[in-house]
Amino acid sequence: MKILIIDDEENIRRTTVVVLEAIGHETVCVENAAAALKQMENDSFDIAFLDLKLSGDSGLDLLPELLKLNPQLEVIVFTAYASIETAVEAMRRGAVDYIPKPFTPEQIRQALGRLIQARKLRGRVAELESRLSTEALSMDLTTNEPAMQRALELAFKAAATPATILLLGESGTGKSVVARALHENSPQKENAFVTVSCPSLSRELLESELFGHAKGAFTGAVNDKLGKVALANGGTLFLDEIGELPLEIQPKLLRLLQEKEYERVGEAKTRHAHVRVISATNRNLEKAVQEGRFREDLYYRLHVIAVQIPPLRERPRDLLKIAERYLQFFSKQCGKRLNGFSPEAEAVLQQYTWPGNLRELRNVIERTVILADTGEISRMDLPEKLSEGSPLSPAPGVQIGARVSLKEIETEHISRVMKQASTMSEAARILGITRDTLHRKKKEMSGEPEAPGG
Repeated sequence: MKILIIDDEENIRRTTVVVLEAIGHETVCVENAAAALKQMENDSFDIAFLDLKLSGDSGLDLLPELLKLNPQLEVIVFTAYASIETAVEAMRRGAVDYIPKPFTPEQIRQALGRLIQARKLRGRVAELESRLSTEALSMDLTTNEPAMQRALELAFKAAATPATILLLGESGTGKSVVARALHENSPQKENAFVTVSCPSLSRELLESELFGHAKGAFTGAVNDKLGKVALANGGTLFLDEIGELPLEIQPKLLRLLQEKEYERVGEAKTRHAHVRVISATNRNLEKAVQEGRFREDLYYRLHVIAVQIPPLRERPRDLLKIAERYLQFFSKQCGKRLNGFSPEAEAVLQQYTWPGNLRELRNVIERTVILADTGEISRMDLPEKLSEGSPLSPAPGVQIGARVSLKEIETEHISRVMKQASTMSEAARILGITRDTLHRKKKEMSGEPEAPGG
C-alpha cells in the first residue's frame, strides 16, 4: 500500500518509514499540514499516519481535510497526549485507530495489521452479500454424473495446492462457480476472490484493470488505481475467458505467474503480489497456440492442472435435480407455491440439448416461474423453443422415457432419419444397418406384406 506519514519529528518519520517499508509498503513523508494537503492533491494514498500535534498546526483539524480529498483514506493518528478524550475526538473526525507516543515498531505493525484485517473483513462481507443476492443458488456442486464427479475430484484435489488451475468447458457450464468453490477450499479462502473478465474491455483498459495504473498514465487517469492483482494479493485471481487475453498482455501475466512481479501502467516501479491464479476458457487453447494467438509458454504455465467441465447435455442424471433446485429458488423469490414439473414438462427438459448449459436452464426456469399460474409446471409453461429446437423433441404419441415399447421408439427414430437423409443409402449409414435391412423395416412400418421367400 501507499502510505503518507505526517509528523514534524524527523526521528518519528524515519522510524515509521523503516517499519513500513520493511513489510513491503511504499511511504511518503511530510512534516506539516500544507505539505500533506499538497501531497494528497497530487497523489493517491491508502493510509495516513498523522501526528495530532504538528508545529503550528492541529492534526485534528487536518484530519477531515485529508478525508475530504480522499474519502477512502484510512487515518491512524499519533499523539503524545494520549487520552480517552483525544482518541474519541480523533475517531469522531474520521480516524480508524490511534497510537500513543512514544511507540514501538511492534505497535505500528499491530495497528496496521488491525486495519488490514478490517479491510479484509469488509471485503469478505461485501463478497458474501453479493453471493447471497446473485449466486447462492449456483453453489451446489453435488452430482450423479461420473464425468462431473471425476472433474470435481481432480479440481478439489488441486485446490489445497498452490498450482494454477485451468477450467475448460463450454460457456455457461459453471466454470466460475467451480472456481469460487476451489477458492473456498484453498489455503487462501480467508482472503479475496477477485474476478477479471478478459473479453470485457479493450486491451488498454484491461491492462489497467488487471495491473492498475499510475496517475497520468493515460487520458482520464486522474488518480493512482489499484489493479485486480493488488486486490487479490494473498487470495485468488480468477481470469475468466483467458483465451481472449490480448497477446500484448500475455507476457506480463506470465511474469506475474513465474516471478510474482508486475508493474502498473505508466509506472516503472516493480511490485510484488502472491496470488493463486485460476483461469477458465471455452476456447481451444492448443489451437490458439498453433495459430499464434496465444503464447505457448503461458499456455503451459496455466495448464498445470486442467479440469474439463462437461456440458449440461452430458449430465442427464443431474438435469432434473438442478431444474428442481432452480424452481424452488425462484418460486420462493417470486412468492409462488409451485410443486414441481409434470411428466411431460420433465420430458421436454430432458430432450432439449441446452446449448447455453446451466445459464440457459436457469434463465428458462426463472422465466417459467414468473409466468406460471398453476401449482405444477406443465409442458405449456415452458418456452416453445425447448420443443422446437431439439432434434429429440417429442413426437405425437412417442416420447423417450414415456410408457412406449422399443418397437415404437425404433419406428419413430427410423422415420425421422429417413426424412432427414437425402437417400436410402445415407439413412442406412446413419442408422448403422444395411440398405436391404432398411427396406425391410420400411415395409414393416408401412404394413406391406413381405415378399414370398423374403
